[in-house]
Amino acid sequence: MMLPDSRESVGISEKFWNASVAELKQGYVFEKREHSGFFTCLVCGEAFEKGLIYKQEETFYEAEKFAELHVTQVHGTMFNWLLGLDKKLTGLTELQKGLLKSFNQGLSDGEAAKELGIGSTSTVRNHRFTLREKVKQAKLFLAVMELTEEKPGVSSPFVSIPRTASMVDERFAITEEENAEILAAYFKQGPDGPLSEFPKKQKRKAAILRQLIQRFTPGHKYSEKEINAILADAYHDYVTLRRYLIDYGLLDREDDGSSYWVKL
Repeated sequence: MMLPDSRESVGISEKFWNASVAELKQGYVFEKREHSGFFTCLVCGEAFEKGLIYKQEETFYEAEKFAELHVTQVHGTMFNWLLGLDKKLTGLTELQKGLLKSFNQGLSDGEAAKELGIGSTSTVRNHRFTLREKVKQAKLFLAVMELTEEKPGVSSPFVSIPRTASMVDERFAITEEENAEILAAYFKQGPDGPLSEFPKKQKRKAAILRQLIQRFTPGHKYSEKEINAILADAYHDYVTLRRYLIDYGLLDREDDGSSYWVKL
């Protein structure tokens, strides 16, 4: 039995950023919804319901195995997909990415040096040591941050930054408390209602755009007319909203403007 394409209109970016290291490595998460459970792809949001059987060619798969197959066949290995993310998300330079690819392929330090053309074996060895030190530092930093946020009275956590955001800076440094205040101030009839005005401050724009993108369904192609109609329900200057959604990397389009879609 096949489940129709299931893509949620919200929360894909949040699932990605809230996933554990183990879940990021496998490329999908398990989540409960009402009376069922789904294995959801962290890359595109496609979901496979637990208990259903999925068929590909002449082979039948349980939901989790099919989710694993989906990630591999549609998105390639998670190693390559994660490594392909922008430096602003991974913190890795192109050289470091090249080294990690070499290590993943099982190349020796000498082979990696030759492959990347970066000089001696000792140079690669030093880079390998530096990367391993980064792993240790990352573990300690995560432990300290988790302990900090577990303390009673800690400040409100930050909202998740959409993975596709093209400008990741202080404008997205918004706590959940701040986000709720901004939405209440500008969506006076509720988050699904009209926008009272479009603010000048970048942080407020980011919060509003993050909310507006949830009115569109990932995986669906929209005409410009459809985009305008949805945004016009939120604000009279829908052209400005459309432009900012694209500028902030939340909405994408064909070069000729013939279709638009939510960036995943």
